[in-house]
Amino acid sequence: MPAFKDNNFSERSTAAAKARKAMVERFRAQPGPDDPAVIAQRAAQQEIAEARDRRAAERKAAREVEAARLRAEEAARLVEQKAREAEAARLKIEQAAQELTRQAELKAARDARYAARKARR
Repeated sequence: MPAFKDNNFSERSTAAAKARKAMVERFRAQPGPDDPAVIAQRAAQQEIAEARDRRAAERKAAREVEAARLRAEEAARLVEQKAREAEAARLKIEQAAQELTRQAELKAARDARYAARKARR
């Protein structure tokens, strides 16, 4: 472990000034906004952003198409279910009608037997 070095104020001030000067030089060394490399980089970033927006729009359209397809399938499933329910209701009505007809025939036969018994007396 290195020994503690006691810097006095002037050494610390000089080191800070050198650091600030190095930072300013790095900043000044950067290309300006009208530099061809910066313009090309900005154009590339713009193309990337546009491509990203296009892909997002395509994904959104695909989601909407999928949602419409799912809604159509659900509607078809509901129509089939309602058709099955209607068929079941129709069969129930037919069975009820047949049962009423059978009961009416039994009652008519019973009434005929009763009338025949009354006629014999």
